[in-house]
Amino acid sequence: MALLQIDLVSEKVGVNLPLNLILPDDLVRGGKPLEERKVLYLLHGLSDDASAWPRYTNIEILAREHGLVVVMPSAGRSFYTDMANGQAYFSYITEELPAWLAATFRISNARENTFVAGLSMGGYGAFKAAFLRPDLYAAACSLSGVLALNALLAPPDKIENQALMHEFDLLFGGLEKLSGSLHDPMTWLKNAAASSTPQPRLYAACGLEDDLLPLNRLFVHAAAQVGVPLHYQEEPGKHDWIFWQRQIEKFILTL
Repeated sequence: MALLQIDLVSEKVGVNLPLNLILPDDLVRGGKPLEERKVLYLLHGLSDDASAWPRYTNIEILAREHGLVVVMPSAGRSFYTDMANGQAYFSYITEELPAWLAATFRISNARENTFVAGLSMGGYGAFKAAFLRPDLYAAACSLSGVLALNALLAPPDKIENQALMHEFDLLFGGLEKLSGSLHDPMTWLKNAAASSTPQPRLYAACGLEDDLLPLNRLFVHAAAQVGVPLHYQEEPGKHDWIFWQRQIEKFILTL
């Protein structure tokens, strides 16, 4: 496999964004062309960037074993959102980046070949992409995802944290605008339940010692209440790369 480290200037975001890309190296030996390969978008968490997945997991080995193209973009602390300040990270991930990859490398953006997964903030981003753009993805996976933002911010110490509140103003235009908006995971579920559009297959997992376990259980319960299919697993594990390594391998096996 080839690991490419790319600096890509995004028109949607307005800055240079690092991108890590894993490509098969058997093309000159008669391997399947890139436009026929399955493509996995892997999204990082709040404190990471495009380098996280190749640094902390064996994703390159998994890509080789399964013939995958793996796309690992950077999104800062954006929650993969078209932010109120104009930096459109969601549009970059779902529109601009796939179009650039197709034009530059002839990488497929066909729905049946495209998958998205992420951890923590990236779990939120993966499900956001899947729910808001179900036409783009065959399946999505959230690992230890931030899947109930209102519950995450409910403790008084969070509300009183002025720096955090300012950050959420930049992301969502204010905490008071979050509930019921397209940034709200509960809204995703309600809209999916009412839609006739085919939805991606959904997978989620969270460790039993993870602080975000209550948020995941809340989301799973809400999905069941409105009838949105979701394959969910809880296993021993923390909010760490040991757990995410195990789970991303399981997800790739389902592809």
